[in-house]
Amino acid sequence: MVPMWMFPVAIACGNCFILKPSERDPSPSVFMAELLRQAGLPDGVFNVVQGDKVAVDALLAHPDVKAVSFVGSTPIARHVYETGAKHGKRVQALGGAKNHMVVMPDANLEQAVDALVGAAYGSAGERCMAISVAVLVGDIADRIVPLVAARARGLVVKNGMELDAEMGPLVTKEAKARVDSYIASGLGDGATLAADGRGLRVKGHEEGFFTGGTLFDHVTPSMKIYREEIFGPVLSCVRVADFEAALKLINAHEFGNGVACFTSDGNVAREFARRVEVGMVGINVPIPVPMAWHGFGGWKSSMFGDMHAYGEEGVRFYTRQKSVMQRWPASTPKGAEFTMPTSK
Repeated sequence: MVPMWMFPVAIACGNCFILKPSERDPSPSVFMAELLRQAGLPDGVFNVVQGDKVAVDALLAHPDVKAVSFVGSTPIARHVYETGAKHGKRVQALGGAKNHMVVMPDANLEQAVDALVGAAYGSAGERCMAISVAVLVGDIADRIVPLVAARARGLVVKNGMELDAEMGPLVTKEAKARVDSYIASGLGDGATLAADGRGLRVKGHEEGFFTGGTLFDHVTPSMKIYREEIFGPVLSCVRVADFEAALKLINAHEFGNGVACFTSDGNVAREFARRVEVGMVGINVPIPVPMAWHGFGGWKSSMFGDMHAYGEEGVRFYTRQKSVMQRWPASTPKGAEFTMPTSK
């Protein structure tokens, strides 16, 4: 999905494109390249280079690479941005996220529960737009936490290729170990574990990298599970007294990728969208991915560079402006002009 935000715009703007996919899932990029070849795209326009950091650094330093788009963790995004800029590249580097969803007391409870479950546990939480923090305002917390916990424990977790699966495995053994370590950290810091996904075994895939839906309550901003991106099926609930406290909490976080607010109050929605310091905002929309004509990207440590992905800014990123000034003999005044050029 993510390379498709970049290469259609880049190629349409007249560029050749090099895709360096994650070494953890190299196959889809090759399949895309084969489909483009079958569609008639000339050789050399869309290219795939496999590898790890060595390949990335080589591309960042290569003189023929003029622009670099990156999506990944914040430390790597910062490295890509700084290294690419040092070599004179134009860089857009999308980093990590800790996406919050505010649930106001007047929110539709059923819709908010559906939104939290789908946004937190879809794709096993392994997507940059996953909701990983529920900010529960006032008395909504006591009503919503038991409902989300029950849904988390009842998720249909299977091989992700099965059509009735609601959640599949994590990408690697190391990813599962990392997520499980975050769950242990949350318990150690004093959060309440309302649903525990550790130790899950899926029939026929007993050695699979499965962690079930996990829900923490009474999480505080000082906890590691709140501060850091877990990238797994773990949802943390933070209880706040009012709207102002929710807004202050979100704006104080290092990341500013995506955020959502569930409310029935139009004034609250307007104030939230205006004042929240996050790049992509959803009002009663849990995964606020913009349509293609708007740009994708966050603020603060969630993005490095001046222009967001796809949309109008994507076109600007893959093009260079050229200004042409013209004057024709019939309209050229006689005599030298000693002032700055003006439109006459």
